[in-house]
Amino acid sequence: MRLGYLIREGFRSITTHGFMSFATVTIIVACLIIMGSVSLLSLNIDALIKDLEDQNEVVVFVDETVADEAAARDLQPYIESVANVSSAQFVSRDEAMDSFMSKYDSSLMEGIDSDVFRHRYIVHLSDIAYMSQTKLELEAIPGVAKVNAHLDYAQSFVTIRNVVTVVSLVLIVMLVFVSFFIMSNTIKLATFGRREEIAIMKMVGATNGFIRLPFVVEGLVLGMMGGGLAFLAEWGLYNVVTGRVVGTITGTFLNVIPFRNVALEVFAVYMAVGVLVGAFGGVNAIKNYLKV
Repeated sequence: MRLGYLIREGFRSITTHGFMSFATVTIIVACLIIMGSVSLLSLNIDALIKDLEDQNEVVVFVDETVADEAAARDLQPYIESVANVSSAQFVSRDEAMDSFMSKYDSSLMEGIDSDVFRHRYIVHLSDIAYMSQTKLELEAIPGVAKVNAHLDYAQSFVTIRNVVTVVSLVLIVMLVFVSFFIMSNTIKLATFGRREEIAIMKMVGATNGFIRLPFVVEGLVLGMMGGGLAFLAEWGLYNVVTGRVVGTITGTFLNVIPFRNVALEVFAVYMAVGVLVGAFGGVNAIKNYLKV
C-alpha cells in the first residue's frame, strides 16, 4: 500500500511541476539526439569506407609456365586458403583480352592473340589493413608470378578509417559525459523548488528511502519519456536528412544505412540512457536535502 502511494506521488509530481518536467524531458531529448546523430554519422562513414574497401582489388597473375587453363584454375584453393582472402575470381587469358579490348581501341590489338595475356585471379581481401602481408603470402604460392596491389591506396583507407573511429569515439564519450551532467543538473534544478517539502518530511520522521522513492519514480518516468521522444525525433530527422538531402545531392554514389536496420539498437540505447539518467538524477538530486 505504501509502495503504491509513493509511486503515485512520483507520477503526481510530474504534473504538479509541469514546467520543470517539460524542461527535463526536453534536455534529455536534445542530448540523446545529439549523441545519436553523431553515432549514426559514424556508422554511415564506417559503412562507406567498408564499401570502398570492398571495391579495392588485388590481381594475382599466374606464372607463364602454367599455360594450361585447368592447371591455372587448380591454384584457386591455395589462393582462397590465405587467411585474409575473402574471395578469388579466376579470369582466363581470353577473358582478360576481351576486357582489355573493351576499354581500348580494338584496332590497336590487331594481330595480337590471347597468348600475350596471363591467366589471373581477381582477389578481394577481408581487411585491407593486412594487404602488404597478404601480398607476400600470395606471391609465395607456387605458380603465382606476381601480385598487383595498391598498397598506398589501401594505407590511405586504413588511416581514414582509424581517424574516423577515434574521432567518433572521443566525441561520443564527451557527449555522454556532457549529457549526463546537463540532464542531472536539470533534474536537480527541478528538485530545488521542493527543498522545503523535503525538509518538512525529514523533520516529521520520514525515512530517506520514503522521501527518495517518488523522486526516483519521477526521474525514471521522465527519462523514459525523453528516451521515447528522442527515438521518434531521431527517426524522423534521420529519414529527412538521408531521404532528401543525401538522396538529392549524393544519392547516386552514396548509400546510407536504413534506419530500420538500427532502429531496435537505437531504441534500446535511448531508453537505457534515459532510465539511467532519470534514476541517477532522481537519487542524486535530493541527497543534499536529506541531510537536514
